[in-house]
Amino acid sequence: MTVADFFDVKLFLAASITLVVIMDPPGTVPVFLSLVGRKPPAVRARAARQAVLVSLLVISLFAIAGQAILAYLGIGVPALQGAGGLLLLLIALDLLTGRGATSEPNVVEDVNVALVPLGTPLLAGPGAIAATIVFVRQAAGHVGAYVALGCAIVAVHVVIYACMRFSGVVIRLIKESGITLLAKIAGLLLAAIAVELVANSVRGFVEGG
Repeated sequence: MTVADFFDVKLFLAASITLVVIMDPPGTVPVFLSLVGRKPPAVRARAARQAVLVSLLVISLFAIAGQAILAYLGIGVPALQGAGGLLLLLIALDLLTGRGATSEPNVVEDVNVALVPLGTPLLAGPGAIAATIVFVRQAAGHVGAYVALGCAIVAVHVVIYACMRFSGVVIRLIKESGITLLAKIAGLLLAAIAVELVANSVRGFVEGG
């Protein structure tokens, strides 16, 4: 018996690094602040917690049954990328045009923001889902590899939660005008990510066809 039989360190490091790069915890802060930065600290904390839990649930679901789900529905990764890209593009346009920026928040909006776009597709997006499915294939039935992948998924979400949970420090520094500026920057970045996802989706369909 070796250490890898109980915990695959190489897979843990590879999965952790890959998911951190794809999910980009520091990069979620501008988007998070642009969506909930004007809300009370308690609401921001709840939104951060809900978004991370939703992302963790989605990623875990696809880690356990992702291949079976996609096969049963006849959905490929390009379709996920296209759908995620279009959804992010709608959010990006709202941020860039400032629609809803001055409306009074309510509980329903708080929950919706935590679920979409924060939880998915921003965090648990097509890239993270596809990477998770690939790592599950690499695990190839080894218990130690599955344990390592599970720990990597949890560790990355802990980092994401820390970045969003303590974003209040950033709010105190940038004030209201800074949040408005971040909303525009986040909208531009989200639009770029959305276009890239759609482009990858089209490329995937062309190569697959």
